[in-house]
Amino acid sequence: MAETYDMIIVGGGAGGLSAAVYAGRAERKALLIEKGSYGGRINETREIRNYPGTIGDTGIGLMEKFKAHALAFPTNELKRTTVTGIKQLDNGNFLVQTKRRGDFETRCVLLDLGTKPRVLGIPGEKEFAGHGVAYCATCDAEMFKGKEIYVLGAGDQAIEEADYLTGFASKVTVIVLHEEGHLDCNEVAAATAFRNPKIDFVWNSTLEEIKGRDEVEGLVIKNVVTGASSEVETDGIFFFVGMIPQTELVRDLVECDDKDYIAVNEKKETSVPGIYAVGDCTQTFLRQVVTAAADGAIAATASERYVKEKKQIDSLLTPDAGKVAFVFYDPYDSEQIEQVSALEEKLRGEWRVERQDITRQSLLYGRLGLTASPATAFYFGGKLMGTEV
Repeated sequence: MAETYDMIIVGGGAGGLSAAVYAGRAERKALLIEKGSYGGRINETREIRNYPGTIGDTGIGLMEKFKAHALAFPTNELKRTTVTGIKQLDNGNFLVQTKRRGDFETRCVLLDLGTKPRVLGIPGEKEFAGHGVAYCATCDAEMFKGKEIYVLGAGDQAIEEADYLTGFASKVTVIVLHEEGHLDCNEVAAATAFRNPKIDFVWNSTLEEIKGRDEVEGLVIKNVVTGASSEVETDGIFFFVGMIPQTELVRDLVECDDKDYIAVNEKKETSVPGIYAVGDCTQTFLRQVVTAAADGAIAATASERYVKEKKQIDSLLTPDAGKVAFVFYDPYDSEQIEQVSALEEKLRGEWRVERQDITRQSLLYGRLGLTASPATAFYFGGKLMGTEV
Protein backbone atom coordinates (compact mmCIF):
# COMPACT_ATOMS: atom_id res chain seq x y z
CA MET A 1 0.00 0.00 0.00
CA ALA A 2 1.04 3.60 -0.55
CA GLU A 3 1.42 6.11 2.27
CA THR A 4 -1.34 6.49 4.84
CA TYR A 5 -4.07 9.04 4.10
CA ASP A 6 -5.16 11.54 6.72
CA MET A 7 -8.78 10.93 5.70
CA ILE A 8 -10.69 8.77 3.27
CA ILE A 9 -14.16 9.96 2.27
CA VAL A 10 -16.54 7.22 1.15
CA GLY A 11 -19.12 8.84 -1.09
CA GLY A 12 -18.98 11.99 -3.18
CA GLY A 13 -22.23 13.73 -2.31
CA ALA A 14 -22.45 17.33 -1.14
CA GLY A 15 -21.23 16.33 2.33
CA GLY A 16 -18.27 14.33 1.08
CA LEU A 17 -17.17 17.00 -1.40
CA SER A 18 -17.53 19.71 1.25
CA ALA A 19 -15.34 17.64 3.60
CA ALA A 20 -12.74 17.33 0.83
CA VAL A 21 -12.68 21.12 0.47
CA TYR A 22 -12.05 21.54 4.21
CA ALA A 23 -9.41 18.80 4.16
CA GLY A 24 -7.68 20.56 1.28
CA ARG A 25 -7.73 23.88 3.10
CA ALA A 26 -6.00 22.18 6.03
CA GLU A 27 -3.45 20.56 3.66
CA ARG A 28 -4.46 17.08 4.76
CA LYS A 29 -3.89 14.16 2.41
CA ALA A 30 -7.43 13.06 1.57
CA LEU A 31 -8.91 10.50 -0.79
CA LEU A 32 -12.55 10.66 -1.89
CA ILE A 33 -14.02 7.45 -3.33
CA GLU A 34 -17.27 7.55 -5.30
CA LYS A 35 -18.87 4.58 -7.09
CA GLY A 36 -21.33 6.59 -9.18
CA SER A 37 -21.85 10.25 -10.04
CA TYR A 38 -20.27 12.93 -7.88
CA GLY A 39 -23.03 14.81 -6.10
CA GLY A 40 -25.43 11.94 -5.43
CA ARG A 41 -29.21 12.41 -5.59
CA ILE A 42 -28.97 16.21 -5.86
CA ASN A 43 -27.94 15.61 -9.49
CA GLU A 44 -31.60 14.75 -10.17
CA THR A 45 -32.67 18.29 -9.26
CA ARG A 46 -33.25 20.45 -12.31
CA GLU A 47 -33.26 23.80 -10.52
CA ILE A 48 -31.82 24.75 -7.13
CA ARG A 49 -33.34 27.68 -5.25
CA ASN A 50 -32.57 26.85 -1.61
CA TYR A 51 -28.75 26.84 -1.54
CA PRO A 52 -27.41 30.26 -0.49
CA GLY A 53 -25.89 32.17 -3.39
CA THR A 54 -27.34 29.79 -5.97
CA ILE A 55 -30.48 30.66 -7.94
CA GLY A 56 -31.48 28.62 -10.95
CA ASP A 57 -28.42 26.36 -11.17
CA THR A 58 -29.00 22.65 -11.73
CA GLY A 59 -28.03 20.00 -9.21
CA ILE A 60 -25.39 18.72 -11.60
CA GLY A 61 -24.06 22.24 -12.13
CA LEU A 62 -23.73 22.94 -8.42
CA MET A 63 -22.04 19.60 -7.75
CA GLU A 64 -19.56 20.21 -10.58
CA LYS A 65 -18.56 23.39 -8.74
CA PHE A 66 -18.19 21.43 -5.48
CA LYS A 67 -16.01 18.87 -7.27
CA ALA A 68 -13.86 21.52 -8.97
CA HIS A 69 -13.34 23.22 -5.61
CA ALA A 70 -12.24 19.93 -4.00
CA LEU A 71 -9.81 19.22 -6.85
CA ALA A 72 -8.30 22.70 -6.56
CA PHE A 73 -6.24 21.42 -3.62
CA PRO A 74 -3.21 19.28 -4.60
CA THR A 75 -3.51 17.17 -1.44
CA ASN A 76 -6.89 15.79 -2.55
CA GLU A 77 -7.46 12.72 -4.72
CA LEU A 78 -10.72 11.50 -6.24
CA LYS A 79 -11.15 7.90 -7.39
CA ARG A 80 -14.09 6.08 -8.99
CA THR A 81 -14.64 2.62 -7.55
CA THR A 82 -16.80 0.72 -5.06
CA VAL A 83 -15.81 0.37 -1.41
CA THR A 84 -16.34 -3.24 -0.32
CA GLY A 85 -15.23 -3.10 3.31
CA ILE A 86 -13.83 -1.00 6.15
CA LYS A 87 -11.72 -2.55 8.89
CA GLN A 88 -9.95 -1.11 11.92
CA LEU A 89 -6.27 -2.01 12.16
CA ASP A 90 -4.21 -2.81 15.26
CA ASN A 91 -2.52 0.61 15.08
CA GLY A 92 -5.90 2.35 15.31
CA ASN A 93 -5.98 3.30 11.63
CA PHE A 94 -8.52 1.97 9.13
CA LEU A 95 -8.23 -0.15 6.01
CA VAL A 96 -10.64 0.82 3.24
CA GLN A 97 -11.06 -2.01 0.74
CA THR A 98 -12.25 -1.37 -2.81
CA LYS A 99 -13.45 -3.45 -5.73
CA ARG A 100 -10.93 -2.44 -8.38
CA ARG A 101 -8.41 -0.01 -6.88
CA GLY A 102 -6.93 -2.07 -4.05
CA ASP A 103 -6.83 -1.25 -0.34
CA PHE A 104 -6.00 2.07 1.30
CA GLU A 105 -4.94 2.88 4.86
CA THR A 106 -6.22 6.01 6.56
CA ARG A 107 -6.18 7.69 9.96
CA CYS A 108 -9.93 8.37 9.82
CA VAL A 109 -12.95 7.67 7.63
CA LEU A 110 -15.85 9.90 6.62
CA LEU A 111 -19.04 8.21 5.38
CA ASP A 112 -21.29 10.01 2.89
CA LEU A 113 -23.38 7.04 1.80
CA GLY A 114 -26.66 8.74 0.91
CA THR A 115 -30.10 7.19 0.45
CA LYS A 116 -32.15 5.57 -2.28
CA PRO A 117 -35.93 5.56 -2.91
CA ARG A 118 -37.84 2.72 -1.28
CA VAL A 119 -38.95 0.25 -3.96
CA LEU A 120 -42.15 -1.71 -3.31
CA GLY A 121 -41.74 -4.36 -6.00
CA ILE A 122 -45.20 -3.78 -7.47
CA PRO A 123 -45.62 -5.49 -10.86
CA GLY A 124 -44.53 -3.02 -13.53
CA GLU A 125 -42.62 -0.74 -11.13
CA LYS A 126 -39.16 -1.86 -12.23
CA GLU A 127 -40.08 -2.28 -15.89
CA PHE A 128 -41.48 1.25 -16.25
CA ALA A 129 -38.92 3.10 -14.12
CA GLY A 130 -38.07 6.23 -16.11
CA HIS A 131 -40.95 5.50 -18.48
CA GLY A 132 -43.83 6.81 -16.41
CA VAL A 133 -42.69 5.54 -13.01
CA ALA A 134 -40.86 8.28 -11.10
CA TYR A 135 -39.51 8.93 -7.59
CA CYS A 136 -38.42 12.58 -7.75
CA ALA A 137 -40.91 15.38 -8.44
CA THR A 138 -38.33 18.12 -8.95
CA CYS A 139 -36.46 15.90 -11.40
CA ASP A 140 -39.32 14.58 -13.50
CA ALA A 141 -42.35 16.88 -13.06
CA GLU A 142 -41.71 18.69 -16.33
CA MET A 143 -42.12 15.45 -18.30
CA PHE A 144 -45.75 15.28 -17.18
CA LYS A 145 -46.80 18.80 -18.18
CA GLY A 146 -50.50 18.85 -19.00
CA LYS A 147 -50.96 15.16 -18.18
CA GLU A 148 -53.00 13.28 -15.58
CA ILE A 149 -50.84 11.41 -13.07
CA TYR A 150 -51.05 9.56 -9.77
CA VAL A 151 -49.06 9.74 -6.53
CA LEU A 152 -48.61 6.85 -4.11
CA GLY A 153 -48.16 7.82 -0.46
CA ALA A 154 -49.72 10.01 2.22
CA GLY A 155 -46.76 11.32 4.21
CA ASP A 156 -45.17 14.79 4.18
CA GLN A 157 -43.12 14.14 1.06
CA ALA A 158 -46.00 12.60 -0.90
CA ILE A 159 -48.52 15.36 -0.18
CA GLU A 160 -46.08 18.24 -0.55
CA GLU A 161 -44.77 16.82 -3.83
CA ALA A 162 -48.31 16.21 -5.07
CA ASP A 163 -48.99 19.92 -4.61
CA TYR A 164 -45.74 20.73 -6.45
CA LEU A 165 -46.68 18.41 -9.32
CA THR A 166 -49.92 20.34 -9.94
CA GLY A 167 -47.75 23.12 -11.29
CA PHE A 168 -47.10 20.84 -14.27
CA ALA A 169 -49.75 18.10 -14.48
CA SER A 170 -53.37 18.84 -15.31
CA LYS A 171 -54.55 16.53 -12.51
CA VAL A 172 -52.86 14.67 -9.64
CA THR A 173 -54.65 11.81 -7.88
CA VAL A 174 -53.21 10.59 -4.60
CA ILE A 175 -53.64 6.92 -3.66
CA VAL A 176 -54.14 6.76 0.13
CA LEU A 177 -54.26 3.60 2.20
CA HIS A 178 -56.32 5.24 4.98
CA GLU A 179 -59.96 6.20 5.25
CA GLU A 180 -61.23 9.44 3.74
CA GLY A 181 -59.69 12.57 5.24
CA HIS A 182 -56.82 10.74 6.96
CA LEU A 183 -53.34 11.68 5.72
CA ASP A 184 -49.99 10.98 7.41
CA CYS A 185 -48.55 14.40 6.63
CA ASN A 186 -48.43 17.61 8.65
CA GLU A 187 -51.61 19.68 8.94
CA VAL A 188 -50.38 22.56 6.78
CA ALA A 189 -49.53 20.25 3.85
CA ALA A 190 -52.86 18.46 4.22
CA ALA A 191 -54.85 21.69 4.25
CA THR A 192 -52.99 22.96 1.19
CA ALA A 193 -53.65 19.72 -0.70
CA PHE A 194 -57.36 19.67 0.21
CA ARG A 195 -57.72 23.23 -1.11
CA ASN A 196 -55.93 22.49 -4.38
CA PRO A 197 -58.56 21.91 -7.10
CA LYS A 198 -56.10 19.89 -9.19
CA ILE A 199 -55.58 17.26 -6.45
CA ASP A 200 -57.94 14.34 -6.00
CA PHE A 201 -57.76 11.35 -3.63
CA VAL A 202 -58.49 7.64 -3.82
CA TRP A 203 -59.10 6.53 -0.23
CA ASN A 204 -58.76 3.07 1.39
CA SER A 205 -56.68 1.98 -1.59
CA THR A 206 -53.34 0.58 -2.64
CA LEU A 207 -51.53 0.16 -5.94
CA GLU A 208 -51.72 -3.39 -7.25
CA GLU A 209 -50.15 -3.22 -10.72
CA ILE A 210 -48.72 -0.82 -13.32
CA LYS A 211 -49.64 -1.45 -16.96
CA GLY A 212 -48.52 -0.23 -20.35
CA ARG A 213 -46.50 -1.00 -23.44
CA ASP A 214 -43.45 1.27 -23.81
CA GLU A 215 -44.74 3.80 -21.27
CA VAL A 216 -47.14 3.70 -18.32
CA GLU A 217 -50.71 3.68 -19.61
CA GLY A 218 -52.76 2.49 -16.65
CA LEU A 219 -52.87 1.35 -13.02
CA VAL A 220 -54.73 -1.37 -11.17
CA ILE A 221 -55.92 0.06 -7.83
CA LYS A 222 -57.30 -2.14 -5.07
CA ASN A 223 -59.76 -1.00 -2.41
CA VAL A 224 -58.51 -2.56 0.83
CA VAL A 225 -61.97 -2.41 2.44
CA THR A 226 -64.04 -4.03 -0.28
CA GLY A 227 -61.23 -5.99 -1.92
CA ALA A 228 -62.40 -4.79 -5.34
CA SER A 229 -59.82 -3.85 -7.99
CA SER A 230 -60.31 -1.29 -10.73
CA GLU A 231 -58.18 -0.17 -13.65
CA VAL A 232 -57.62 3.50 -14.41
CA GLU A 233 -55.86 5.29 -17.26
CA THR A 234 -52.87 7.50 -16.44
CA ASP A 235 -49.69 8.90 -17.91
CA GLY A 236 -47.54 8.25 -14.85
CA ILE A 237 -47.16 7.35 -11.20
CA PHE A 238 -44.88 8.94 -8.60
CA PHE A 239 -43.77 6.85 -5.62
CA PHE A 240 -43.23 8.72 -2.33
CA VAL A 241 -43.10 5.92 0.21
CA GLY A 242 -39.84 6.78 1.93
CA MET A 243 -36.10 6.53 1.46
CA ILE A 244 -33.63 3.84 2.50
CA PRO A 245 -30.16 4.76 3.81
CA GLN A 246 -27.39 3.02 1.87
CA THR A 247 -25.59 1.91 5.02
CA GLU A 248 -25.30 -1.84 4.36
CA LEU A 249 -21.52 -1.44 4.21
CA VAL A 250 -21.20 -0.32 7.84
CA ARG A 251 -24.23 -1.60 9.75
CA ASP A 252 -22.04 -4.15 11.55
CA LEU A 253 -19.33 -1.56 12.19
CA VAL A 254 -21.06 1.58 13.54
CA GLU A 255 -24.24 2.12 15.52
CA CYS A 256 -27.39 2.68 13.45
CA ASP A 257 -30.97 3.40 14.49
CA ASP A 258 -33.94 1.11 13.88
CA LYS A 259 -34.30 2.52 10.35
CA ASP A 260 -30.61 1.91 9.56
CA TYR A 261 -29.58 5.58 9.63
CA ILE A 262 -26.14 6.10 11.18
CA ALA A 263 -26.18 7.57 14.68
CA VAL A 264 -23.92 10.63 15.03
CA ASN A 265 -23.35 13.39 17.57
CA GLU A 266 -22.93 17.12 17.00
CA LYS A 267 -19.38 16.54 15.66
CA LYS A 268 -20.70 13.90 13.22
CA GLU A 269 -18.80 11.24 15.16
CA THR A 270 -20.16 7.70 14.94
CA SER A 271 -19.92 5.09 17.70
CA VAL A 272 -16.41 4.21 16.44
CA PRO A 273 -13.73 6.85 17.17
CA GLY A 274 -12.18 7.97 13.91
CA ILE A 275 -15.27 7.23 11.78
CA TYR A 276 -17.58 10.11 10.87
CA ALA A 277 -20.84 10.21 8.90
CA VAL A 278 -22.57 13.06 7.09
CA GLY A 279 -25.59 13.86 4.98
CA ASP A 280 -28.69 11.84 4.24
CA CYS A 281 -27.37 8.54 5.66
CA THR A 282 -27.35 9.97 9.20
CA GLN A 283 -29.95 10.73 11.86
CA THR A 284 -30.73 14.32 10.94
CA PHE A 285 -33.67 16.72 11.05
CA LEU A 286 -33.24 18.06 7.51
CA ARG A 287 -31.83 16.34 4.42
CA GLN A 288 -30.84 19.10 2.00
CA VAL A 289 -27.69 20.02 0.10
CA VAL A 290 -27.04 22.92 2.47
CA THR A 291 -27.15 20.73 5.58
CA ALA A 292 -25.05 18.02 3.96
CA ALA A 293 -22.40 20.58 3.06
CA ALA A 294 -22.41 21.84 6.65
CA ASP A 295 -22.09 18.26 7.92
CA GLY A 296 -19.00 17.79 5.75
CA ALA A 297 -17.37 20.93 7.14
CA ILE A 298 -18.06 19.85 10.72
CA ALA A 299 -16.83 16.29 10.22
CA ALA A 300 -13.65 17.32 8.42
CA THR A 301 -12.76 19.78 11.17
CA ALA A 302 -13.60 17.32 13.97
CA SER A 303 -11.61 14.56 12.28
CA GLU A 304 -8.58 16.83 11.96
CA ARG A 305 -8.64 17.46 15.71
CA TYR A 306 -9.12 13.72 16.31
CA VAL A 307 -6.01 12.83 14.27
CA LYS A 308 -3.91 15.45 16.08
CA GLU A 309 -5.14 14.27 19.48
CA LYS A 310 -4.49 10.62 18.64
CA LYS A 311 -0.95 11.45 17.52
CA GLN A 312 -0.35 13.31 20.79
CA ILE A 313 -1.68 10.45 22.91
CA ASP A 314 0.28 7.81 20.98
CA SER A 315 3.49 9.81 21.40
CA LEU A 316 2.96 10.03 25.16
CA LEU A 317 1.93 6.43 25.79
CA THR A 318 5.11 4.65 24.70
CA PRO A 319 6.94 1.91 26.68
CA ASP A 320 9.69 4.38 27.65
CA ALA A 321 7.33 7.23 28.53
CA GLY A 322 7.69 6.89 32.30
CA LYS A 323 4.97 8.30 34.52
CA VAL A 324 2.33 10.37 32.75
CA ALA A 325 -0.81 11.80 34.38
CA PHE A 326 -3.61 13.00 32.11
CA VAL A 327 -5.79 15.55 33.87
CA PHE A 328 -9.22 16.01 32.29
CA TYR A 329 -11.14 19.21 32.97
CA ASP A 330 -13.71 21.67 31.65
CA PRO A 331 -11.99 25.06 31.06
CA TYR A 332 -15.35 26.85 31.24
CA ASP A 333 -15.71 25.89 34.90
CA SER A 334 -13.56 28.23 37.05
CA GLU A 335 -13.71 25.85 40.03
CA GLN A 336 -12.29 23.03 37.91
CA ILE A 337 -9.45 25.25 36.71
CA GLU A 338 -8.46 25.89 40.34
CA GLN A 339 -8.72 22.18 41.18
CA VAL A 340 -6.55 21.22 38.21
CA SER A 341 -3.91 23.81 39.13
CA ALA A 342 -3.73 22.41 42.65
CA LEU A 343 -3.56 18.85 41.37
CA GLU A 344 -0.83 19.79 38.91
CA GLU A 345 1.23 21.30 41.74
CA LYS A 346 0.78 18.14 43.81
CA LEU A 347 1.88 15.77 41.03
CA ARG A 348 4.70 17.87 39.62
CA GLY A 349 8.10 16.27 40.03
CA GLU A 350 6.93 12.67 40.16
CA TRP A 351 4.55 12.73 37.20
CA ARG A 352 4.55 14.38 33.82
CA VAL A 353 1.19 16.17 33.79
CA GLU A 354 -0.78 16.59 30.55
CA ARG A 355 -3.89 18.74 30.71
CA GLN A 356 -6.83 17.59 28.59
CA ASP A 357 -9.56 20.12 27.76
CA ILE A 358 -12.55 17.77 27.46
CA THR A 359 -14.46 20.28 25.34
CA ARG A 360 -11.80 19.83 22.64
CA GLN A 361 -9.79 16.73 23.62
CA SER A 362 -12.24 13.97 24.41
CA LEU A 363 -10.65 10.94 22.73
CA LEU A 364 -8.81 9.46 25.72
CA TYR A 365 -11.50 10.69 28.11
CA GLY A 366 -14.14 8.77 26.18
CA ARG A 367 -11.90 5.73 25.70
CA LEU A 368 -11.53 5.46 29.49
CA GLY A 369 -15.29 5.70 29.98
CA LEU A 370 -15.02 8.77 32.20
CA THR A 371 -18.14 10.88 32.67
CA ALA A 372 -17.12 13.40 35.36
CA SER A 373 -14.42 16.03 35.64
CA PRO A 374 -11.92 16.89 36.82
CA ALA A 375 -10.52 13.38 36.52
CA THR A 376 -7.02 11.96 36.27
CA ALA A 377 -5.65 8.91 34.45
CA PHE A 378 -2.25 7.58 35.54
CA TYR A 379 0.01 5.77 33.06
CA PHE A 380 3.42 4.17 33.52
CA GLY A 381 5.37 2.97 30.50
CA GLY A 382 2.33 3.49 28.32
CA LYS A 383 0.09 1.27 30.47
CA LEU A 384 -2.89 2.46 32.51
CA MET A 385 -2.27 2.28 36.26
CA GLY A 386 -5.64 3.69 37.34
CA THR A 387 -8.01 6.67 37.31
CA GLU A 388 -9.26 9.12 39.94
CA VAL A 389 -12.28 11.40 39.84
